[in-house]
Amino acid sequence: IGAQIARTLAGYGLKVWINYRSAPEPADALLEEIRANGGEGAVIKFDATNEAEFSEALSLIAQSDGELSYLVNNAGVTNDKLALRMKLEDFTGVIEANLSSAFIGCREALKLMSKKRFGAVVNIASIVGEMGNAGQVNYSASKGGMIAMSKSFAKEGAARGIRFNCITPGFIATDMTDALSDDVKASYEASIPLKRMGSTSDVAEGVAFLLSDGAGYITGETLKINGGLYM
Repeated sequence: IGAQIARTLAGYGLKVWINYRSAPEPADALLEEIRANGGEGAVIKFDATNEAEFSEALSLIAQSDGELSYLVNNAGVTNDKLALRMKLEDFTGVIEANLSSAFIGCREALKLMSKKRFGAVVNIASIVGEMGNAGQVNYSASKGGMIAMSKSFAKEGAARGIRFNCITPGFIATDMTDALSDDVKASYEASIPLKRMGSTSDVAEGVAFLLSDGAGYITGETLKINGGLYM
């Protein structure tokens, strides 16, 4: 999803900064693809859960480009198991990776964007942050917290002209879902009113809209991209 967001935003003329934590090869390949298609971008290494690294990276981007106008918080992990078998570190680890990292990004973006009183942040949450899911107490808490946090940031950022919104994807076709059996995929699709999984482009176009001037009067909202699975 993150790669497609970068492709889509670059296609709309934005310079994109692609973050990686450890392995540079996928980020470098994506940047090469974007440039081959006429887009502009760069790669930057940092751990989104590391407050100092994330803060320094956003400051570097702002210095390099003259400003920070947009941020998409897309980092995330899962560690699924039933709550009765979930250790505290299983819970807090997912909270740190998904929610704490987004908090750092939102806070630092608010600081940097306040200088020009303009900016927009999109946080990629999840449908399970709205409806819950067995075996994902930690993940649903992190994504539900992201939705609530975005609303609070929206209220703090509004007076500075800075918008914060969320997207909650449902079942999205990715390399992970491609590995599922046809029967499992069919059962998923049967539960979706639109009778298909979403694409990464569906999510990326939602991000592009929320960052655009066309969404200039939208803040604190959650855009559901789930084919009607949860309304």
